[in-house]
Amino acid sequence: MTDANAQATETASAPLIKKPAGGTPALVATIQGILEWCERVESGEDLAIDVERASSYRYSAKAYLVQIKTEAAGILLLDPLACQLPGTFTDIMNSHPWILHASRQDLPSLSMLGLTPPALFDTEVAARLLGLPKVNLGALTEELLGVRLAKEHSSANWSKRPLPESWLDYAALDVEYLAELKAALTRRLDESGKAAWAQEEFAFEATFAHPDTPDEPWRSLHGLGTLKSPLQLAVARAMWERRDSIARHADIAPFMVLRDKPLVAMAKASSKGREAFDKAAPKNLKHREQWWRCVREARELPRVHLPSTRAAGPYPNHRSWSKRFPEVLGAYKKVREGLLARADELHMPVENLISPGHVRHWVWNHFNAEAEHRIPHASPEQIERELEAVGARPWQAAQATPAIIESLRDHTPPNT
Repeated sequence: MTDANAQATETASAPLIKKPAGGTPALVATIQGILEWCERVESGEDLAIDVERASSYRYSAKAYLVQIKTEAAGILLLDPLACQLPGTFTDIMNSHPWILHASRQDLPSLSMLGLTPPALFDTEVAARLLGLPKVNLGALTEELLGVRLAKEHSSANWSKRPLPESWLDYAALDVEYLAELKAALTRRLDESGKAAWAQEEFAFEATFAHPDTPDEPWRSLHGLGTLKSPLQLAVARAMWERRDSIARHADIAPFMVLRDKPLVAMAKASSKGREAFDKAAPKNLKHREQWWRCVREARELPRVHLPSTRAAGPYPNHRSWSKRFPEVLGAYKKVREGLLARADELHMPVENLISPGHVRHWVWNHFNAEAEHRIPHASPEQIERELEAVGARPWQAAQATPAIIESLRDHTPPNT
C-alpha cells in the first residue's frame, strides 16, 4: 500500500464526531446560568473560545453565539443578546488566556461585548507557521487528533431564534478540541524552533480586536479597477455610501441590497446616460429613481471633490509598476524570489514569512525614483529596522533580511 493510500484509509477510518464527549449543553440565556458556569472555572486555565456571527445576513459583525470551554467548567453556549453580561464573567474572560482558531475573525465581535484576551493562542496561525497543508479547524483535528468533526452549519444565519439543536451541536464542537489542538501544535512549534515566532504572531493577532477603519472603505468594491475616470469613481462612491446606509439601518448584509458587480457596472454605465444605467441595473432593483438621483448628485460634484483615480497609500498600486515603475518591479521580483526560497526552507507560506504588502512598501522606499538606493550596501541591522518600520514583526524581519540581501546582491539600481 502506498503512503497516499495508507493516509486515505486512515482518514476514512477517523471517527465522525457529531456531539461533544460530554454532550451538548443547553443554550444559556440568563445571568444565573452564566454565573453557575463561572463558579466552575478554575484560576488561570485556558478558555477555548469561538463566535458565531451572521455576516452573510446581517450588517453588524456582532456575536450571536459565544462558545467557551475550559477543562474544569466544560462548555458554555452563551446567547450574548439575551442578557447583560455579569462582571464576574467579564473578569474571568479578560484575565484568562484564550485559545481561538482564526482569531482575527472573532476578536472584534468579542471586543464589542467588552471582552479582550490578556494572551491568546491561535491554532490557525500556529498551523500556518508549521507549514501544515490544510489549516481549517476540521482538517487540523483530523490530522493532529485523528477525529473528524461534523461541519454542516458554517454558513447558517446565527441571528435566528430559536437556534436548532443541530446548530448547537456544531457550535459546541468548535471549542471541544481547541485545548488538545493547542497542546499538539505547541509540541510541534517547540520541536521546529518556532515557538518564539508564534508568540510574536499571537501578540500581533490580538491587535485585531480593534481593527482600523479604512479611510476610503468604498475602494474595496470588487471590480473597481474597471472604472477609469474620477466621475465614474464618484458615482461608485456615492452608490456604495447609499448601499451602506440602507444595509446599516436595516441590519442586513450590504450585498443583499446590491451586489458589487452590478453596482460597479451601473457606475460605469452612468456616464452614458439614464438608459445605459437602467440597462446595467438588476431587474429587481428597488427604488431605482433614488439610485439615479444618487448618480446625478455625484456627477454634479465640483472637480475638487472628485476622488482620485489612485487610492491613498504609502506607495502606488503595485499593479501599475510594470508600466510606470519598471525598475521598482524588477527589484521586487528579485526580492520575491529570494523570499519564496527562504519560506520554502522554513516550511511555511511566504505570506506568513512576511506580508507581500510590507515587502512592496520596503522595495518602493528603496527603488522609486526619489529613493537613495542604498541596497545592496545597507547593513542587515538597517534592513531589519526598515522592515519593522513598515509593519513586519521582529522575527519576520530577522528571517527575511538575509534572503533580501542575497537576492539583491547583483542588482544594479538605475541611478548608480
